[in-house]
Amino acid sequence: MVGIRDVAKESGAAIATVSRYLNGQIDLRPATKKRIDDAIEKLGYVPNVMARRLASGSSETLGLMTTDIEYPFFAAIASAAEAEAARAGFQLAIFNSRNSVEKELEILRYVETRQIDGLIMLTNHIEANEIATQIGQSGRVVLLDEDVSGVDAPKIFAENWEGGAFAAEHLLKHGHTQVAFVSGPRGMISVEERLKGFIERLGKDGIEIDPDMVVCGEYSEAFGVGAIEKLISANVRPTAIFAGADNLAVGIMKGARRLGISVPGELSLIGFDDMSFAEMLDPPLTTIKQDAHTFGRQGVRAMLALLKKKPLPPIVRVPVELIERASVGRPKISA
Repeated sequence: MVGIRDVAKESGAAIATVSRYLNGQIDLRPATKKRIDDAIEKLGYVPNVMARRLASGSSETLGLMTTDIEYPFFAAIASAAEAEAARAGFQLAIFNSRNSVEKELEILRYVETRQIDGLIMLTNHIEANEIATQIGQSGRVVLLDEDVSGVDAPKIFAENWEGGAFAAEHLLKHGHTQVAFVSGPRGMISVEERLKGFIERLGKDGIEIDPDMVVCGEYSEAFGVGAIEKLISANVRPTAIFAGADNLAVGIMKGARRLGISVPGELSLIGFDDMSFAEMLDPPLTTIKQDAHTFGRQGVRAMLALLKKKPLPPIVRVPVELIERASVGRPKISA
């Protein structure tokens, strides 16, 4: 087999120079680079990747953990993160925890054992002490989209408060005052910040949201179906709903159809995410856009900076914007 010694002999460069060049640890003059590259091509030299990784103490692999890779928003994050990692010369290992605490702990230990250099982590277990402890022990973790209580790590979140405020502003502009909020579990930063922005913007116009109009539980289509059934049976029926995720909005649309309620004729609806399917719904969904690809790229960049021990802001925010389509109209039921 052709080795570094052969490349060094053919190119006339020192063995150490060739080794450092192949590991990206030295910047050589163009003429020297050309001699080494020509020697590599002539001899058909293939670098020993495992040996290089052992020597550098790096797996050259980053990890991305999501709770459910099937959800389009998370899949889009993974796609962008893989492309960004590849540009930096890293592989990306994608882990699907299926929302299991035990699985998330197992994946976090891959950082400790150097099977991956660092982990970009999406989790719903915001109050799990064992996960917070393991993140502290593993180090080299970037939190994406959701927080974990008591964890000191780089964090990348959406401008959730602004998203809630944008939704409220849009509904107010169309004359809605009897409004509801449907979202994932209370305590999650995405839920709490979006709800706070929604409530505070309504409050500027003197409108208070009825506590019965706040329905939180799961980020799932099935929960959206159940939520609309619950809200329609309440004493005060909402004329509009702000859903904390587009898949919740899909469930609300399905439930509304079963109940014979038209959108937006009798019920206006706003989602959150702006997934690719949102504009293909009937009616096309008005939603708050948060760019999944930005999350993926920013997550990898933060991880690479962390590995290089560069200073990082404690929290980076991904901007959001209102995407107006056809699921919001004026209320049929007067306030």
